[in-house]
Amino acid sequence: MDIFIKILVCLIAGLCAGFGTGLAGLSAAAVIAPMLITFLGVAPYEAVGIALASDVLASAASALTYGKNKNLDIKNGVIMLVSVLVFTFVGSLLASLLPSSTMGGFSMFMTLFVGLKFIFRPVMSAKESNQTRSKKQAAILSVLCGMVIGLICGFVGAGGGMMMLLMLVSVLGYELKTAVGTSVFIMSFTALTGAVSHFVIGGGITDIWILLMCIAFTLVGALATAKFANKASAKTMNRLLGIGLSVMSIVMIMINFI
Repeated sequence: MDIFIKILVCLIAGLCAGFGTGLAGLSAAAVIAPMLITFLGVAPYEAVGIALASDVLASAASALTYGKNKNLDIKNGVIMLVSVLVFTFVGSLLASLLPSSTMGGFSMFMTLFVGLKFIFRPVMSAKESNQTRSKKQAAILSVLCGMVIGLICGFVGAGGGMMMLLMLVSVLGYELKTAVGTSVFIMSFTALTGAVSHFVIGGGITDIWILLMCIAFTLVGALATAKFANKASAKTMNRLLGIGLSVMSIVMIMINFI
């Protein structure tokens, strides 16, 4: 029975995380970590490490799918990636100098906010500003967005995927599919950095089967969702994304606070 529960929790957590990754670039940490902690008693630090490791292949596979469908901006994605990594470190340093805050639920509430945004204010096409912006302006904006995202991730410890999607859509003016494709491309590298750091600092994994199952189920969910998303219309993707993120965030809020 214990083995059955372990498989079931990893299956549900992995598929839900894969759905969020393939459809919105949502970090698996927002889904997998709380479920492993709550239902399997995994230590919080190790649970986040497992979630980040699950993110790596799922995000990379999703990015490849979006890239094949020409829904990925690699050039500005790389610029933002470097900025995010640098300022995540800066944000972590700032956080270590200040008293702990009550911002642990930031990622879950951000997910809910973004989900409602896509329901009530869908993104149907790229903004005109994105189409007329010069390469230099796009690069500068990518650096600035990466700075903001990195500082928030480093300071709060979560929210990267949702912040990236929000910045790419609202500030850089991408249409939704390109925003998600670019987001998962960046997330594959940030997740790898985070996973390696967690395993090195934390001393490894106590249950390798939980890690392998979460990686496998998240990958399956992300691949299936990414393929569907690239074929779906803008209207369908906005609606599915909004409803999916809203439901996932509400479930996570209930698990953590009720």
